[in-house]
Amino acid sequence: MSKKPTIAFIDLIRLSLRIFKTKPTRTFLTILGMSIGISAVVFLVSLGYGLQYILIGKLVTSQDSLITLSASYPTESGLSISTSTIAKIQALPDVAETSPVAEFSGVLTVDGSSGLVPVVRVAEPDIFRLSGTNPDIGGPIRPGDNDIVLSSQALQLINEPATRSVLGKEVHIDTYFPNPDGTMRDVSIPTPFSIVGVISDPQQPPIAIIPASSMPVPISSFKQVYVKAKDANVLTALRDTLTQQGFIISANIDLVLQAEKITNVVTMILAVFGITALIVSAIGMFNTMLIGFIERTYEVGVMKAIGATDADVRDLFLMESAVIGVLGGGGGILIGLGLGKLTDLVLNIISSKMGGKSIELFMLPLWFGVFVFLMSIIIGVIAGFLPARRAARLSPREAFTRK
Repeated sequence: MSKKPTIAFIDLIRLSLRIFKTKPTRTFLTILGMSIGISAVVFLVSLGYGLQYILIGKLVTSQDSLITLSASYPTESGLSISTSTIAKIQALPDVAETSPVAEFSGVLTVDGSSGLVPVVRVAEPDIFRLSGTNPDIGGPIRPGDNDIVLSSQALQLINEPATRSVLGKEVHIDTYFPNPDGTMRDVSIPTPFSIVGVISDPQQPPIAIIPASSMPVPISSFKQVYVKAKDANVLTALRDTLTQQGFIISANIDLVLQAEKITNVVTMILAVFGITALIVSAIGMFNTMLIGFIERTYEVGVMKAIGATDADVRDLFLMESAVIGVLGGGGGILIGLGLGKLTDLVLNIISSKMGGKSIELFMLPLWFGVFVFLMSIIIGVIAGFLPARRAARLSPREAFTRK
């Protein structure tokens, strides 16, 4: 039977650090190879998480939007949502709140420049919280004020730039408002609006959002209604109830789940490339440890001849590989994070010169950083296990004969 270790743990660490003196170049290159493999994993996976954060962050700007449904009648039905219908929806047991939205076209005039905006939305200020869409510049409309939020496409129609310079400008609106019988009438809103926000997403159509309190005439029919569920547990049941009533339902949660699936696949693909580089570096480390054992057979024989046990020799080799794993893992994480920050810096410099917004494309969750670090130690120990096992079984006579 193998005797118990006789070398103290602190002495094992000191002895294992001798490799930096005896084989400095080889040890450094082994750690560097391990670091490059770890940095590839960190860099690519943090890119995947960053993409996921940016994409989902675009879809969700509030917690309420995740449990809110958008309900509307099919276009071909020709139906509109009445105030009585909204009252019935509000009375459903699973509904926490509703926010109706009316839509019509209108002519917007700013500084003498006019343009026909096909979609003018009349809504309560909570539409931004429930829909999960917030202005990229400025803020949402406020209760009791004659505010207006415009999309960048709408600003183009009135020859205005989608920048902060438009905030505070006055907008006059002449609307084409639907009558109860389906005909249209021209309604001029006497009080001008003040631009408080801009939605700069180029995918958004030309739209203007104004508060319902600003309308000089009452609104009796609506295009859609946002319905917030009381909690996530009743969301599916509420969707089914509204669908049975003839509504077409859309929900941010569907987009979020779909986005998560896509970004998870992308992250997994990126992780495979990173893990491939890590495996290559681990093979290099195993090769280094095996060569180190072959070169040190005489040293192993001397250690055993002066009283070192099999366990002492095994632990020494394992400690050396663990040290390389620790340094390789720590260095790899720092390199990976550094490359990510450097890439973010370069992209943001380019983006600022082109008038865009700064972004953080690389994000590494703390738990994943800890996981990678522990994995690097485990890989180091695994790479040193076979050489350590062979060294532990080597007898002094065999060691001196090989020498």
